[in-house]
Amino acid sequence: MSKLAIHGGTPVIPQPLPADNTIGADELAAVTRVFERGSLSGYYGNWGPQFLGGTEVQEFEQAWARHFRVPHAVSMNSATSGLFAAVGAAGISPGDEVIVPPTTMSATAVAPLIYGGIPVFADIDPDTFCLDVDAVRAAITPKTRAILAVNLFGHPAPLAALAALARDKGLFFIEDNAQGPLAAENGQFAGTVADIGVFSLNYHKHIHSGEGGVCVTRDAELALRLQAIRNHAENIVAPAGIRDPANMVGFNYRMSEMSAAVGSAQLRKIDAEVGRRQRLAERLTEGVRGLEGITPPKVRAGCRHVYYSWVLKLDERALGVSRADFSAALAAEGFPHGTGYVEPLYLLPMFQKRIAIGRGGWPFTLSERRYPRGLCPTAERLHVREILNYETCAYRLNDAQIDALIEAIRKVHAGRGQIAAKAAG
Repeated sequence: MSKLAIHGGTPVIPQPLPADNTIGADELAAVTRVFERGSLSGYYGNWGPQFLGGTEVQEFEQAWARHFRVPHAVSMNSATSGLFAAVGAAGISPGDEVIVPPTTMSATAVAPLIYGGIPVFADIDPDTFCLDVDAVRAAITPKTRAILAVNLFGHPAPLAALAALARDKGLFFIEDNAQGPLAAENGQFAGTVADIGVFSLNYHKHIHSGEGGVCVTRDAELALRLQAIRNHAENIVAPAGIRDPANMVGFNYRMSEMSAAVGSAQLRKIDAEVGRRQRLAERLTEGVRGLEGITPPKVRAGCRHVYYSWVLKLDERALGVSRADFSAALAAEGFPHGTGYVEPLYLLPMFQKRIAIGRGGWPFTLSERRYPRGLCPTAERLHVREILNYETCAYRLNDAQIDALIEAIRKVHAGRGQIAAKAAG
């Protein structure tokens, strides 16, 4: 058995792995085209031909809508802006409850607060890390107005089941699909099942424009409301014929012409880039399959997982070592990874102290909700004890480097007895 690097042996991966970079000649040509045209933004904040942006923005939106087979795509300067706009377009009002998962980037849970909504956390499925339908059903109250699901790590949430539940209860349904472009459930793209889906073009996603996001919807009125919130909504309610002025207080969430041009170039690569990450993750899964105490990612029947991250679950009892010790040994072998993902969001100070907008506790003053530790036990257990996370979008690897990742895991797994002996003193 090879001596573990953490005990003085030679690491499997002696040099840092190469960072991913999807930007190249196509993006340079797109940016050059924008400069030569001489317009870095085509927006005006009043109703008229330029309210919807310039040439690059509108062409990018049309291409995105075609690719994801939806009638309406509305670009944003970030997916966070897209989430805020989606909650606004849904008509969320002060005191309304919005069901969200605890395991996600913080913007998902913050979005309802912007409009005075109250986030209600429902626990997650232990295999896919997405919202558990039974937990969502149990969280619904007379104050519930929306469900905001996340397709975490690139695996679809139970979208059809959540959509059916939302219809049955008269709730609005939003998908945070920042990590799941081209993920699918039963042949339908994730991000296109809900009333509004939100995609990310942040620099560490499958494809990117540096920063950026896109909202998609099948509803023309919702598309108009998203466009309005993106661009100073209050100015255009009357001339645009918007019937419901609720939440038509606008922001500036506009994407620049340059970002849109880069986004268009990246969109042409999306099938190849997503496919590359998927193949990498599937090779890793096959490479560690059958190792005692290690569960590779599970894919629910009928789903396509696109692996923003490749996430293992570790069983400390079966391994015979703690996750912390296993992780330290794996890091010494040169395998880049993290433990957990994010601490369940209800443990953030804003929820624990019930202070968000201003110092008076609004909008929590509109609700009796509290956020105790233990609220979502599955999410807490996974974060604290089980998850080990490799970011597939962070590195561009050849076959030999993928094999080295597998070798590192198998080496540490085989040497876990050495680790346990060291830990015992």
